[in-house]
Amino acid sequence: MAKKCDYCGKKPNIGNSYTKSGKPKYLGGNGVKVRGIAKRTFEPNIQKLQVQVGGNVQRKKACVQCIRSGYVLRPTKRKPFQVGAI
Repeated sequence: MAKKCDYCGKKPNIGNSYTKSGKPKYLGGNGVKVRGIAKRTFEPNIQKLQVQVGGNVQRKKACVQCIRSGYVLRPTKRKPFQVGAI
């Protein structure tokens, strides 16, 4: 399965990783120069968790931002069945 949030559709993005050398000007150097560029991916923080959809419980993938903002409805925790409990 893809690394994609089922709620907001967030997925990995492609970017660059810069290798730099030199001393910054504010520290007394000549400045920082870019010596190399490599491709990299920015991965979203995807979690697999149980969510309540309608009346039943399913496993879905959601990013942490959706979980924190309340888009994901978690199932209610019930105590185990006890015989003769008051």
